[in-house]
Amino acid sequence: MNGLLSKELICLNLNAREKHQVFHEMAELLWQAGHITDISQFVADVWDREDTGNTGFEGGVAIPHAKSPVVKQAAVVVGISPQGIEYGAEDGKPSHVFLMIASPHNASNLHIEILAQLSSRLIEDGFMETLLQATSQEEVLALFTAQATPENDSREVRQDKGLILGVTGCPVGVAHTYLAAEAIVKAAREMGYEVKVETNGSIGVKDSPTAEEIARADAVVVACDKQVDLDRFAGKKVVICGVKSAIKGATGLIEQALSAPLYQVTSSSKAKPASTTSSGSMLYKSLMNGVSYMIPFVVVGGLLIALSLALGGVPTEQGLSIPAGSLWNKVLSVGVVGFTLMIPILSGYIAYAIADRPGLAPGLIGGWIANNGSFYDASAGTGFIGAIVAGLLVGYFVKWLTHFNYSKMVQPLVPIMIAPIAGTLFIAAIFMFVIGAPIADLMTALNHMLANLSTGNVIVIGIVMGLMQGFDMGGPFGKVVFMFSVGLIAQGQTQFMGAQAVAIPVAPLGMALAAFMGRRFGLFDDEEYENGKAAAAMGLVGISEGAIPFAARDPFAVIPANMIGSAVACCLGFIFSLHCNVAHGGPIIVLLGGFDKPLLALVAMAAGVVSTATIAIALKRFKMMRNRQHAVMDVA
Repeated sequence: MNGLLSKELICLNLNAREKHQVFHEMAELLWQAGHITDISQFVADVWDREDTGNTGFEGGVAIPHAKSPVVKQAAVVVGISPQGIEYGAEDGKPSHVFLMIASPHNASNLHIEILAQLSSRLIEDGFMETLLQATSQEEVLALFTAQATPENDSREVRQDKGLILGVTGCPVGVAHTYLAAEAIVKAAREMGYEVKVETNGSIGVKDSPTAEEIARADAVVVACDKQVDLDRFAGKKVVICGVKSAIKGATGLIEQALSAPLYQVTSSSKAKPASTTSSGSMLYKSLMNGVSYMIPFVVVGGLLIALSLALGGVPTEQGLSIPAGSLWNKVLSVGVVGFTLMIPILSGYIAYAIADRPGLAPGLIGGWIANNGSFYDASAGTGFIGAIVAGLLVGYFVKWLTHFNYSKMVQPLVPIMIAPIAGTLFIAAIFMFVIGAPIADLMTALNHMLANLSTGNVIVIGIVMGLMQGFDMGGPFGKVVFMFSVGLIAQGQTQFMGAQAVAIPVAPLGMALAAFMGRRFGLFDDEEYENGKAAAAMGLVGISEGAIPFAARDPFAVIPANMIGSAVACCLGFIFSLHCNVAHGGPIIVLLGGFDKPLLALVAMAAGVVSTATIAIALKRFKMMRNRQHAVMDVA
């Protein structure tokens, strides 16, 4: 804690009477000490974190915290409220001690490390009582910065009574994880046991037990509200509970574990959270799991395709193509593999996050079917939207299927045969016999609609084509428009291709620009910033799929922005009367001479890109401002 806490950041008597007032008062201390540059922005970031899970704990402690771009230097604020403040703690009691952690936006793990340090202090006997009785800032500072003594530091002292293993992890992977770990360590030491606790936090898994340690362990306490691997503890005495149970009574849990029956692996209990989170939170975490696994495939596939088209592409009547047998054609083929796999990977790992390994195979297969319209007689697959639907359906179906208590003879077959086969047949039937026919009919209807509109007002057709192009970024709607424009090229009509060609790169380039601009406002994280670089490269060569990771992560902000920006570009394409005889899009076509008016083509693209970036930032900013409403209630 040295260097993070100072006298100026300690308040022994908070004036606040409500939660939002606590945030403002403590943030003001940070601002006065020069640690943050914007109070309102930092408070909004604290509320963003609070929305993922309340940071009020039993025993009167609350630890609000945030990573924020307005933090200049990491710091901890200590606030004490003698009368107590209703904070929403699990025990229903008022909170008296508030520890606010401010971490710079680019310090990815710093606030977690600080939380781990705080946890070791808060769990010490008598610490809270001494803190509440402190009469000076110097006294509080000394409490937090004093070095732990050997007899109180359970990490240093070993006992010879035996070995207790622990596993902790909360859904967010922050404070509860480390508080529970400290509680298990302290209780085991007091009981005379050597102890090692694995923490499954947001910075990854730390201190995992080795095979030798598991073999000699007397008991295992698994205090988790998230998925962890329990197979490794087969044949050991194991107690499984929620993470908060360890904070409340670690000693009792260790006693239960020492007398528990030997753990047996079953498909219904393996790697299963001890308690459930809200359905909305579970849905979001499952989606983010699929997106995180999909991103490398998007980047690898997209950049290889972009490289091959940029260096080996030749404009032809059928579009931008690479000569067969050339080196760049082989590079293109490898890139196509990556792009082909990204949709099944998204679907598969969404299902995996929900149902664990039994859901992976049917999730992957379901994503492949969703993206291949030939399975249900459609002209195009459902793209990333269909993959999300397939992953969720498979995940929850397999999860439901594996929760039954099967006989001992059947149980071993459930995770490796019964659940995967049933899940695969289930999702295949859904797409072939339920979803498939409406999709095929929709594709036909869209073609007819475009044909009817093509003889009318060019602004109307431009809006429709642009909205479809931006909706799913290379998915079925975009493919319908693309094939419609390609068909008109064969009839000598190249204006429709010209309008669409300037709309194709808008989504990836627009989201790349939004990520670069919005990062300093805290609207995009480091991973999205890096994704923006890949999206920019893909957009330059007309690969609209580069925006998919952004859309999958935040569809309600990204998809509308992409649609409007693409519509702007497409309408300008018609207004400028752009003609393109190459069935492709993006700035690369300008360089290759595919447009009859190259400068106006770039203007149309730029207008669409700026529109998408502006709208995406505005929508994300609006979401952030909604979270600020709590912070400004004290003004009313």
